[in-house]
Amino acid sequence: MFWNEPHTILFYVLLLALVSGVVSSIAIGGLFFLKRTGVKRANLFFGCLLISIGFTLFHNILYIIGFYDDYPEFKFFPIYFTLAFPSLLFYYVKLTVYPAYRLQLSDIKHFLLPAAQWLFFWLVFFRPLELKINIDRDFYNPFYGGLEQAIYLSSFFAYLYFSYRYVYHKRTSRMGIKEGRKIWYLTKLLKGLFVLFGIHTVFVLTDFFCYQVLDINLRSVKIYAGMGAMSFAALVYFLSFYGFQLLFWGRKVFGDKRDW
Repeated sequence: MFWNEPHTILFYVLLLALVSGVVSSIAIGGLFFLKRTGVKRANLFFGCLLISIGFTLFHNILYIIGFYDDYPEFKFFPIYFTLAFPSLLFYYVKLTVYPAYRLQLSDIKHFLLPAAQWLFFWLVFFRPLELKINIDRDFYNPFYGGLEQAIYLSSFFAYLYFSYRYVYHKRTSRMGIKEGRKIWYLTKLLKGLFVLFGIHTVFVLTDFFCYQVLDINLRSVKIYAGMGAMSFAALVYFLSFYGFQLLFWGRKVFGDKRDW
C-alpha cells in the first residue's frame, strides 16, 4: 500500500487537500437535500452535483494511492460520475432561473449518458475478478476512456454555454433587486466554472496528447500529476464554497423563501 512506500511531505499535503475536498462537497451536497429555502428541485440537482463530483474526486484519490492495484476486487466501484456533471449543473441553473418550469419526458435525454455510465460501472464491477482486471481506460470506451473524456469535456462546455444563455436571457428582462442579485451570483458561478474547467481541460488534453502521440506518461511525473489532480479539486472546492454561501447566507443574499 502507499503508506508503506516513501513519500514527500508535499504528497501528504496534496492528499489532505483532496480528501478535504471530498468531505466538504459530500457534506454540503447532503445538506442541500435538507435545504428548505429556495427552489426545492434546484436544490436537489445542486446537491446531486456536489455529491457526484465529490465521489469522483474520491475515485481519483483511490487511483492516485494505488488502492485499485492492491484491491482489484473494488475496481470499477460506481463512484465515477463525470458524464453527470453537465446536466446536473444545467438543471440547477435552469430551475433557479425559471422555478415554474416542470420537468417533461423530453428531459430524460439529458440523463441517458450519465445513467449509462453508472450502469456500465455496476456491470463491470460485478464481473469475475479475472475478467475485470483486464478492463482499463480503453480509447473508444464512451464511459471510461479516451472517448469518455472527450464527451465529458465537450458536454461540460456545451452545458455551461446553455446555462449562461438562460442567465443572460433573464438578465435582459425586467426583475427586482433580489432576482437581480440571484442572477449576479449565477453569472459568477458560471464564469468561475468556465475558467477553472478550462484549466482542468488543459491538463487533461496535455496528458492525453503526450501519452497517445509522444508516448510520454505525464502521470508518472509527480509534480504534473499533483497539479492535474488539484485542477479537478479546484472545481470541487469552488462548487462547495458556492454551496456553502447558499446554505448559510442564501436567505440574506437571495431573499430566499420556502417554496414547499
